[in-house]
Amino acid sequence: MPSPAPSRASTPPTRRTALRHRLAELRGGDVPALPLDARALAALAANPGCRRRALLDGAGVDKTALARSLGAPSGFGQSQFAFMRGNAFEARVKADGGAELLRLTHGRLGGGSEPVPGESAVPDLAAAGPEGRAARTALALREATESGGWTLLDHPMLALDVAGTLAFLEPDAVVVHPDGGWTVVEIKSFPMIDGSADAAKVGAAARQAAVYALALERVAARLDPAPRIRHDVLLVCPKDFSNLPTASAIDVRKQLAVTRRQLARLTRVEDIAAQLPEGTTFDVRRPAAELTAAVEAVPATYAPECLAACELAFHCRTRAREEGEVTSLGRSIRGELGGLTTIGEILAAAAGASGDPDDPAVATLRRAAALRSEALAGAGAAAGAGAREAS
Repeated sequence: MPSPAPSRASTPPTRRTALRHRLAELRGGDVPALPLDARALAALAANPGCRRRALLDGAGVDKTALARSLGAPSGFGQSQFAFMRGNAFEARVKADGGAELLRLTHGRLGGGSEPVPGESAVPDLAAAGPEGRAARTALALREATESGGWTLLDHPMLALDVAGTLAFLEPDAVVVHPDGGWTVVEIKSFPMIDGSADAAKVGAAARQAAVYALALERVAARLDPAPRIRHDVLLVCPKDFSNLPTASAIDVRKQLAVTRRQLARLTRVEDIAAQLPEGTTFDVRRPAAELTAAVEAVPATYAPECLAACELAFHCRTRAREEGEVTSLGRSIRGELGGLTTIGEILAAAAGASGDPDDPAVATLRRAAALRSEALAGAGAAAGAGAREAS
């Protein structure tokens, strides 16, 4: 008599399935995962040493809700008005089958004959679930490359493996040129005045576009021959103070190299999760004390730049200040102080109570402390002289 087939429940889960279950336990079994987006990945790549953010983002934890539960809510995020304005502008840019968007793409980047309105392809990318949409996007990209014409992919879905977790990304658009090249399109609602825009906002858009370009590379690598991913992305913004679109080509080779290197350095999420105490959860419905203990169980690397990129920045800043971490003053200062890792050590070294006098950092601190004492003494003497004259 043949032995019965093993049941599905007795089959050992794959490594990815086991990780998926573990991450679900961390955020709360019935809590849906908050998907990673390019904005989060760009911020994560900018601070690859922060295990706390890597784990929370990898597990799909809602950090905004978590920060509120910890009693440290953050104002980080986009206003509802800006969100609605951005959607309205994007709809205008993509109207009429993306005719204006393709015209801007050709005008700034070339890549073939001028697009004819109504003759460009806009494939339907609808499918079941993010995996299905990513597969449909990959197929549409291959077909568009082979067609030799202009194709606009409106909100395609791309997949990128990040520290052992699959992230699904949705750029505003990807354009396939008649020459077979692929271009990432970023549509933003901040103005481009006299051909230039706010440098900080452009930089953030470039880092975000670099994440999309990196995900596109994964798709292109599966095709033979591999299409060319253009290193110039198209940034589309309102012109001056109007609602008319204009565009600029931005070279993201530097951002792409940095993002590729930083994401490769990220500690694997499963390794971080394996070091947590049994029963750890970030379910925001748990008591604040329990959530605080869970968050503190994961090491963080706080820097002032986190305030503009992470929902937990206020909580982490408070802890960093309480523990006297030098990184709370900035990464550049931390790099200049060598082995001095706390503010207490810095003050002691400056006062001559500790530290190797041959250490350049210690010598500089003591020199700065001496100059400060001289300046204060001089100010005190001047104030005393002024008081005597007044009397």
